[in-house]
Amino acid sequence: MQSLAVTEQDAPRARRVVRDSEYPWGNTTMMNLYSGTTDPFSHRCRIVLFEKGMDFQVIDVDLFNKPEDIAVINPYNRVPVLVDRDLVLYESNIINEYIDERFPHPQLMPPDPIMRARARQLLHTFELELFSHIEALEKNPKGAEKERAHVRDQLTQLAPIFTKQKFLLGEEFSMLDVAIAPLLWRLDHYGIELPRSAAPLMKYAERIFSRQGFIDAMTPSEKVMRR
Repeated sequence: MQSLAVTEQDAPRARRVVRDSEYPWGNTTMMNLYSGTTDPFSHRCRIVLFEKGMDFQVIDVDLFNKPEDIAVINPYNRVPVLVDRDLVLYESNIINEYIDERFPHPQLMPPDPIMRARARQLLHTFELELFSHIEALEKNPKGAEKERAHVRDQLTQLAPIFTKQKFLLGEEFSMLDVAIAPLLWRLDHYGIELPRSAAPLMKYAERIFSRQGFIDAMTPSEKVMRR
């Protein structure tokens, strides 16, 4: 894994979560996020929306019984999908950068172009080294030992960072923390046990888990994933 050592506005929380099969596909008055109830990539987007404290609507999607409309708005038939009037976006990092640029308080990507480029590079590293193994862990939670060991080792390499700073980019919560948070929450669910040397990483994880935006973003199915 590449080295990861890198040198509010309050708003009313008027938002709605749509559950069961109540899909308002024609709703154009509010930003809609079609979100898998157990999907870690959807979890990322929900965290950003709740951190921003803006008006939005989350439409819960059962990953095992997706409505046909998902394939209509996303040719890959996957979630998350963000619909903002005429704009349709998919892929969690693209969705989150759009939300961050449109609603810049609090800002989650660094304002400095160099630091922003470094953050994007690290987000790409996360996708290659960590999240590319999620599908195998989701499909075969009792197997996938190779993937489980790889993710464990890569996460353990991150631990020393948090002996010097609170978050991945320093002292402020950022999009990098958003990106990795769903994986850290799911370690028990995926059967990944970190060594003692990763203790600073788990203290960092607890800081994220205690944030109100993270708490509010979880679905009931996600809440029971961690012991």
